[in-house]
Amino acid sequence: MTMQAVDHVNVDVDDLEAAYPFYRDVLGLSVRRPPEEFHGEHAMFAVGDTVLTLVETGRADGWAAADLEHPLDKAHLAFETDRASYDEYVAELDGQFPNQGPYDWDEFEGFYFLDPDGNLLEVITDKPPNGERDRPLLTHDDVA
Repeated sequence: MTMQAVDHVNVDVDDLEAAYPFYRDVLGLSVRRPPEEFHGEHAMFAVGDTVLTLVETGRADGWAAADLEHPLDKAHLAFETDRASYDEYVAELDGQFPNQGPYDWDEFEGFYFLDPDGNLLEVITDKPPNGERDRPLLTHDDVA
């Protein structure tokens, strides 16, 4: 199993309305998707080859691992890998919490998991599976 790159980083913010213009105007990050393109409080920026997403979850402070009901409720670091390694990670790390995935995120498939300290991580691949899927992919609409 090998990781190939950091694909994206989500950052919890308490107030997206204040954070969005700071990242866009003060830091000068290139807007990839503005807040109005999401079904929630998100904004996405391009930072070189990496994507930075601001997420207003209301959980930026005081978060505990026991509170994790859905992976989109917590900031995470995502790693890109090939299909074979992705499938190995899914098999090895499945069952840690509800709604881990895998998810259909349009151009890639993602699966969430926790490290030993409770940090949320994601592994993604843009390669389709070889043969039939073991289970259906979740989508953004399944988050609600």
